[in-house]
Amino acid sequence: MAGPLLGVVHLLPLPGRPGHRSMRAVLDAALADARELAAGGFDGVIVENFGCAPFHKGTRDDPTPPHTAAALAVVADRIAAECGLPIGINCLRNDGCAALGIAAVTGARWVRVNVLAQAYVTDQGIIEGEAARLATYRRQLGAEVVLLADHLVKHAVPLQPFDAAAAAQDLAERSGADALVLSGTRTGAPVDVDWLDAVRAAVGTFPIWIGSGLSIANAPVLWPRCDGAIVGTALKRDGVVTAPVDGARVRALRAACPRTG
Repeated sequence: MAGPLLGVVHLLPLPGRPGHRSMRAVLDAALADARELAAGGFDGVIVENFGCAPFHKGTRDDPTPPHTAAALAVVADRIAAECGLPIGINCLRNDGCAALGIAAVTGARWVRVNVLAQAYVTDQGIIEGEAARLATYRRQLGAEVVLLADHLVKHAVPLQPFDAAAAAQDLAERSGADALVLSGTRTGAPVDVDWLDAVRAAVGTFPIWIGSGLSIANAPVLWPRCDGAIVGTALKRDGVVTAPVDGARVRALRAACPRTG
């Protein structure tokens, strides 16, 4: 069942954000991480502005600054050109339109949107999904990308309690998503196996990806259950999310997650 195994390139603080040094430093660190992922046999990378916390919501009222989107596009394009890996975009906190725009100009294969539908309480405040807006913009751009939509995204809780299995069905059937992403409650936290199985029962053959917490220890259980995975923390030196990617960890996880088909 398993499909693409993607590594995350967590960008250093971008221009205008606390801790930003230079775009040269951002590019050097990103390319170093991407080269390790390519050498270790990963199928692609997700580029995200992880170092830009605290994040803008990425909504109409609190959009991602243009210079942040521009910086993401520059880095993604360089990674694609120099490392030869397919790329994906996650514009944190939740700017799906910016991510689609970046994907259209860089040829990215995947876009991840943390809140595509419904409403969640997050550390940025209340974020409402904008599925219809994204669907219209995607069609306008003619962007041939795989839209990965988080279900019960980490660092967030639903604004109002709902039937989580039924909500997974709605997200699969009514949002325009191409796949659902399941994660733990925080960055690096693993997906609960019973929860993954419950969502699988609810959505049937609709693709399910793992969005956090895949590791060598749990890969034998989780990898056969998913249609793709996005991995960040487990690939970092000493398992520290802000550290550089560790080539040995990349190779070990790739070996634990064999390609199928």
